[in-house]
Amino acid sequence: MAFDGITVAAITRELSDRCTDGRIYKIAQTEKDEILLTIKPQAERGGGQVRVYLSADASLPLVYMSDENKPSPQQAPTFCMVLRKHLLNGRIRSIEQPSMERIIRFNVEHMDEMGDMKTKTLLIELMGKYSNIIFVDDDNTIIDSIKHVPASVSSVREVLPGREYFIPDQQNKLNPKEATRESFDKALLEKAGPVFKAIYGSYTGFASTIAQEICFRADVDSQLPASALSSGQMERLYNVFDLFMTRIKDGEYKPAICYENGQPKEYAPFHLMTYEKMPGCMLKDYDNMSSLLESYYAEKNAITRIRQKSADLRHIVATALERTVRKYDLQLQQLKDTEKRDKYRVYGELLNVYGYSAEPSAKSITVNDYNTGNDLTIPLDPTLTASQNAKKYFERYNKLKRTAENLETLTKEVEAEKDHLESIQNALDIAQGEEDLVPIRDELVEAGYIHKKGEKKKSSRLQTKSKPLHYKSSDGFDIYVGKNNYQNDQLTFKVANGGDWWFHAKGMPGSHVILQTGGKEVPDKAFEEAAALAAFYSKAKEQEKVEIDYLQRKNVKKPGGAKPGFVVYYTNYSMAIKPDISALTQTD
Repeated sequence: MAFDGITVAAITRELSDRCTDGRIYKIAQTEKDEILLTIKPQAERGGGQVRVYLSADASLPLVYMSDENKPSPQQAPTFCMVLRKHLLNGRIRSIEQPSMERIIRFNVEHMDEMGDMKTKTLLIELMGKYSNIIFVDDDNTIIDSIKHVPASVSSVREVLPGREYFIPDQQNKLNPKEATRESFDKALLEKAGPVFKAIYGSYTGFASTIAQEICFRADVDSQLPASALSSGQMERLYNVFDLFMTRIKDGEYKPAICYENGQPKEYAPFHLMTYEKMPGCMLKDYDNMSSLLESYYAEKNAITRIRQKSADLRHIVATALERTVRKYDLQLQQLKDTEKRDKYRVYGELLNVYGYSAEPSAKSITVNDYNTGNDLTIPLDPTLTASQNAKKYFERYNKLKRTAENLETLTKEVEAEKDHLESIQNALDIAQGEEDLVPIRDELVEAGYIHKKGEKKKSSRLQTKSKPLHYKSSDGFDIYVGKNNYQNDQLTFKVANGGDWWFHAKGMPGSHVILQTGGKEVPDKAFEEAAALAAFYSKAKEQEKVEIDYLQRKNVKKPGGAKPGFVVYYTNYSMAIKPDISALTQTD
């Protein structure tokens, strides 16, 4: 979700409630575009100290409170020194958001060099690539900014010391706090296209997510234009819109993150009913917007980092898999071509029986096939005798027979290689940290896809940190999920007992899942939850339902010389289950 005006309103309310009348204790510029304020709030507002992060990063502008600290450079940049000169030990008189804009104003009172009380304002504009942190005096003259924007860069507004600060025009959008039923209807009806786009296109501070949520709660099709809505639908739409604005004015927020298939998908300052009943979606509520933002972007960054760190491994696996699939398809086609070999054997046998009746230099002979009772026309080489033609057909038959026998062996080997690479690809999708990539790299080295280099002690330490995923069923049973082929083998043959239950997606790459019984009778619910985990951590996680095989671990065998993670079993139960693990919690 975009860092929209409603998110800014929620953050502004939290900052105001916690930091108003607090003193700015420390100022640091931890990144090129980031300021860290350490504030000591008043005792009646919780006391202690709080850190406020202000980031004007073009790709991820953010504001949130945190208890975590960040290291600062030894030599403070110029902008940081300016802020320290004017704001250090200053008292925050108010924290405001002007008209639902993506802007937060910190109005700070401090003593100047002459001992006179002055008020200056630190602003952060959260506007994507135009984000900035700007410091102005009491008459709105810019003292400095973390990014200088000259006229050569922007024809709309210069952001330079000595220039007047003003908020750039927001495409004639309306202030939602001033909306009435009449102005709401008029604004939406003037917009063509879907009504949810009309909402966020007409009012400052609204993004697509909240506009969709308003339509959903009003029971209005968000794709319809406003002109197609009835008076009753428009009234319901306005009532929900007005309810949201009332909650914003009163500071009644209920921040939540929507997780889809275990990964953060969306967030908002309000509970998103739009996603509540979507398959694979789970909503997690937070006490405040700061903790939500800190958690959401930490998880997003972790996913991005692991994608970047695993890029080389993904490329190696994808290249090898593409090559293997091509080889496999070619071998299957060649194997299919050998299916006609029996025809040549029959031709040879019939020519040995009826060849005496063939005319010299004949191009074909029609004989009765004693195998079927039907007449059969056999093509002949007119330069050869019937017996020579028979010999030629037997030679062709034997050649195709040998080819088929060799191809059957080779095809099984290539299919096993393809399955192995697909299982490694699945393990890369499951990997959650750098330590999870170490055993995958080791497996690729062992399989010969990566040339082995000198051993690194760091790798062995990281490998010991990679552990299977651990879940608790709703009935308290332990469920373990292997994150790679080595862990799958370890779980199945070292951790699990013979009486524990083993789960795996049928006929496709996926994790081994172990449901530990502890010698107790396992309820159906636990079986379903373990099966859901096997479905979720498989190649078929995007499907609506996945067929899962499950059986007691004692019936799972590993053939001699089999690749890591490969097992066989000959008797099992099956169930079709949704790959939805939103009700399960990972314990460690």
